[in-house]
Amino acid sequence: MTTLLQRDIQTWRDIGGLHTAEEIAHQPAIWRALAGILRKEQAALAAFLGDALSNPQQRVILTGAGSSAYVGEIVVDTLNAAWPAQIRAIATTTLLTHHELYLEADAPTLLVSFARSGDSPESLAAVELLRQVVPGARFLNITCNADGKLARQGANDSNTYNLLMPEGSCDRGFAMTSSFSSMLLAALSVLGKDVDLTRLETLAQLGEQALRDWSAPVADLGSTPVQRVVYLGSGPLEALAKEAALKILELTGGRVMAMANTPLGFRHGPKSAVTTESLVILLRSSKPLARQYEDDLLKELQRDSVAQTCLTVGIGGDLSADAPAWPDAWLAPLWLLMAQQYALHQSALLQLRPDNPFAGGIVNRVVQGVTIYGHDQF
Repeated sequence: MTTLLQRDIQTWRDIGGLHTAEEIAHQPAIWRALAGILRKEQAALAAFLGDALSNPQQRVILTGAGSSAYVGEIVVDTLNAAWPAQIRAIATTTLLTHHELYLEADAPTLLVSFARSGDSPESLAAVELLRQVVPGARFLNITCNADGKLARQGANDSNTYNLLMPEGSCDRGFAMTSSFSSMLLAALSVLGKDVDLTRLETLAQLGEQALRDWSAPVADLGSTPVQRVVYLGSGPLEALAKEAALKILELTGGRVMAMANTPLGFRHGPKSAVTTESLVILLRSSKPLARQYEDDLLKELQRDSVAQTCLTVGIGGDLSADAPAWPDAWLAPLWLLMAQQYALHQSALLQLRPDNPFAGGIVNRVVQGVTIYGHDQF
């Protein structure tokens, strides 16, 4: 019988988690497919971007809502450090309410939208906002759904480039998994400087190894009840910690509370949330300096003996991979494989249906109930 993340296929189907389990497990294949897409579109993307990233006056805004916003937060500093252009991550949910703080009518602006479905009202409204406020703005849509409104409305616009993620990346499950990692790697590959696309093949191999080596210990960890989960990460991994915490909240229907912080920031108050029914997961940086601070906090938590469990994931961690010393943003998808699996097993432990933990519709796969107000009404 075929086993998938420590359960057989039929069991996942019976408990309503097959889509999510499959979408976590097929990510290495999605990353390989992404490399093929990017090779085919490399020339067209280069022509669309031109020398914009080399222009110090160029504004690049990485945007999305929820998990899609965290994609931008993970990659932004790595990209901004590589180019003269001013690159910022601003969620659509912030852009729509306070656009005057971020947009200038006469500044050349590229809006990079991350969107699984491309149907979220904020994603569509953010594009329309820039069309009105920043004449000549250009748009790069990194999306998993060719039939979404975002992709369709930009299909015949010379100022828009739709970069579609591989087939299978538009998750059927509630939580973003393969959509998240594919959009993240697409952004690093397309907007990064002198990126070698063979890096995606290396990541795919490492991802397959991680899925093999980690599935049993993560399933075991996920079989123990917890009340709170804390994810900690430095630099770009702080945003990864936010995404990992969101996965727990989503897939447990909010029954397991989760929070994210940096190892250094955690001492400044948030540490008070740790109890004997808490799991603390430290996402290890590839940067030796950051790891020194991480090690200090880990030793402190172990001395305190308050948390139920402290676990390290990443370079030199309890769960690790023989990864190159790449920037943290590039390694983030590997460490996320652990967090996604853990959230899935916690959902199953609570006897929820992981593919749709909110059967009552309180929270939806594509956000609903959002009223968009005109920016010039107030």
